[in-house]
This record gives sequence, structure tokens and C-alpha cells, in this order.
Amino acid sequence: MAKIKVLMGLSGGVDSAVGAYLLLKQGYDVSGCFMRNWDALANNDYLGNPTINDNQCPQEKDYDDAKKVADILKIKLYRIDFVKEYWDYVFTYFLDEYKKGRTPNPDIFCNKYIKFDAFLKFAKDNGFDYIAMGHYAKKIEKDGISYLLKPFDKNKDQTYFLSQISQEQLKSCLFPLQDIDKNEVRQIAHELNLFSVMDKKDSTGICFIGERNFKQFLNNYLPAKKGDIIDIDTKEIIGHHDGVLYYTIGQHKGLGIGGLKGHDNNGWFVIKKDVKNNILYVASGENNEHLFSDYCYVRGINLISRDIKEKEKLHAKFRYRQKDLPVIVSYIDKETLLVVFDKPYKAITPGQACVLYDGDVCLGGGIIDEVYSKKRRIDI
Repeated sequence: MAKIKVLMGLSGGVDSAVGAYLLLKQGYDVSGCFMRNWDALANNDYLGNPTINDNQCPQEKDYDDAKKVADILKIKLYRIDFVKEYWDYVFTYFLDEYKKGRTPNPDIFCNKYIKFDAFLKFAKDNGFDYIAMGHYAKKIEKDGISYLLKPFDKNKDQTYFLSQISQEQLKSCLFPLQDIDKNEVRQIAHELNLFSVMDKKDSTGICFIGERNFKQFLNNYLPAKKGDIIDIDTKEIIGHHDGVLYYTIGQHKGLGIGGLKGHDNNGWFVIKKDVKNNILYVASGENNEHLFSDYCYVRGINLISRDIKEKEKLHAKFRYRQKDLPVIVSYIDKETLLVVFDKPYKAITPGQACVLYDGDVCLGGGIIDEVYSKKRRIDI
């Protein structure tokens, strides 16, 4: 009987490397595939701006690491470019949201359009039964439905980033790390002598773009325009920002306005961004009332395994690493949810994802569009 063929996304990191090994151990016929999705020169051409200075090429090092892993595991390694798809479906959206003053999360759409769409299509076209990823997430099947759950290692839970995938995409994917933790992953990598990745630090930064000085990187595509920082309570100009698009609601670090005479200086936090007039509004104190809101509208709803009941009590995660917060959810229309908070929550930000959970089951989510506090809209 022929083995089930699985194409593992090998990123050049330890998680996907160990994931491939675990699939082999379970008896699957495994191949690896390295996705190349960022090309500074090509992306400059798409933008029509050849002057952009972006010479970093961490992906080539990652490819070399993935190749060493494939050689040790004795599996075939494909290499595929999704540079245009990443630009068209992920990075263009990322830039458009920043132009509006919102704070997008491109990793969510990278999963939706690249890892679980373009990559899945490539796998199916090449005769694979499943794709597999090194995400810390869990899939279970019940009555013909696939459910996305938080993994065993709750500290590494990545279901937040998978909230926009479809039922069919989930059905086609395996998560070999779903029942182990990061320490065990490292231990297995050492036992296998996967020397290129076993002590490699976890990747951070934007999906496929990597670690960079974010303001410098964004300035390549959305040039900075300095402007005023205004105390939202006193309307006083208390400093100057590097470009209103570069900041996010609730941001505390990097404002450069500490130690002001005549102010309490309990820490300054971004409250509002006036993109049209290039003004950044801030307030003093981490518990300032301007930071809190009572409900929000969430649009672009994607539900993975089941519909949501009217006024259903669920939990929501409004940022990655944030704890789950109690909410009551109702439909406004088929594309929009009203999410009412159990109590005022801090720094709920338009453009970020609202991901909904029923216990450990990730139901899906959407994008925070409007945020309100005591019937007052909090504009970006």
C-alpha cells in the first residue's frame, strides 16, 4: 500500500525540521519545500521605485539550513518562489493598511494566501496528499469536520495567525508539533544532530521579511513625514514624531517625550492617529481612560469549523501573546460582528485581528474595523 505523501514547509528553522522528522517517524512519505517569498529587487520593480535600499538576504541562509536538514533526513527538497503572490496578496495589503493609519498583521494573510493557498496548490499539483507546517497548532477531526485547536505547548500557540484559513485548507494540513513543546523540539533536533537549526533562534519580525529596523524598512515604501505629538487632554504640542503611520495604538516605547516639565510623566501612550493632518495624539498614564474601549466592529469574518450563535459568549484574542478575553458576539450582517467586551479593554486597535475561541477551539476571526468607548468612536 502506497504511503501518504506529505509536503513539509521547510523554513530553515528548527520547528519545521523536527516536524519533518516526526512525520517520517509516523510513516508518511515526506518531502520538504522551501518557500521564497521576498525579493527586494523584484519588489522594487513592482513599486516602480528602483532607489529603495534593501540589501538584506536572510532567506538564502535559511535555504542553506533547510537543505542541510533535508540531506540529514534524506528527503527531497523543493524550492519554490511566491514573490509575486506575496506582493499581490500580502504586502500590498500591508502597505494599504499602513497608509490608512491602521496596524495590520501580515502573518495572518501570509498563512491564508501563501502557506495554505499557493503552497497547497503547488503540493496538490505535484501529487501530494497533504501539506504540513511547523506551526504550534492542533487539528482534530469530528463528524467529518476539521477543528483548529490550541496545541499542547500553549506558550507557543500560533492559532491566532491561522484564524483566516478555510475548512478545506485545514483539512489538507498536518501539524506534527501539536502534541509536544518547544523544549522537546530542541532536544529532538540535538539527538538528530540537525546542526544547522538545533540552536538557531526563533524567527521574529514580519513573515518572510525577517528582523529589521521597522521604521527604516517601512520608510522605503511609505516615506516619513515628521509631525506634532499632541497631548489629547490638554491639546498641547509636547513633541514631534517621525511619521504618524509608524506608530500603533497603545504604543509606549520610542515616543521620545519623557521627562516633560509641568507634566506628571506617568508614561505616554499613543491614543489616536490623525493621518490626514499628520498628528499623533498621546495621553499620560497606562490606565488613562482614552486607552480603553467597550466594544468593536469586526469585519472580513472567516469561520473555520462552525457558525457563531447570536449573543454567544466566547473569548477573543486581540493581539498575539495577549490572554484570551471574555466577549459577547453578535452579527450585524454576514460580514460584520459586534464584539462587546466583558469590561473595558486596553489598546484595541483597528487593523489588528480579533480571533475568537470557544475553549481551546479557534473558531476564526476578522479584522478590527471600528472601536468605541462609551458610545464614542475611537478613531485611528
